[in-house]
Amino acid sequence: MEKEINFLDLKSISQKNQLEALIVTLESDRKRVAQDLHDDISSKLNVVSLNCHLLNTPNLSQKDITEITKTIIEYTSKALESSRRITHTLLPPVLERFGLHSGIEELCMDLNNKSGVVVHYTNNLKFDFKENSNHIHIYRILQELAKNSIQHSEATSISILFDIVNDRRTCIYSDNGIGLDINELKNSKGLGMKKIASRVAILEGSVSVESSLNKGMTVVFNF
Repeated sequence: MEKEINFLDLKSISQKNQLEALIVTLESDRKRVAQDLHDDISSKLNVVSLNCHLLNTPNLSQKDITEITKTIIEYTSKALESSRRITHTLLPPVLERFGLHSGIEELCMDLNNKSGVVVHYTNNLKFDFKENSNHIHIYRILQELAKNSIQHSEATSISILFDIVNDRRTCIYSDNGIGLDINELKNSKGLGMKKIASRVAILEGSVSVESSLNKGMTVVFNF
């Protein structure tokens, strides 16, 4: 009975940690979306609204009307593009339709084309499409790691490997960036490691980070 009680206590703690991790992750996602909506779409729609009001100005010349109309069309198009980008960020269509492997391939292609970073992706696992609700967390983890590699670590090369390690499905992510001091990692808020740890906890896995200054960074997580 003591063993059974201890097991139930551990199970309860694990479930509580997963729930807390889920809440942290959801709130982080909500904050990011709210910021995108406020900073990007709202600002563009404000310009559209202002120019619509300008059209009611008396005695406008045809040239003024043409310029105002051009601005309205331009910023409406920008708002639509921002809306598509945010929607794609929330749930990439390729991930929903074709699964995690295709989603990561598209992510790597985007990184190669838009950021100038060379990404090497190798997958020795078979992702079950039925687990796609969990796979979104893996996708988000890779997004966060890539963002850190490009914006903070100044990396020019990224490696992503999925394989079986110690009987667990594992992802090994590494870059050739400037690295970081592991002792400062716990106090760092800019690396998004809290988000990553939360998502790994939801996947019932563990995560480890190896890095040193000017020697890149390696993040290993299983699920």
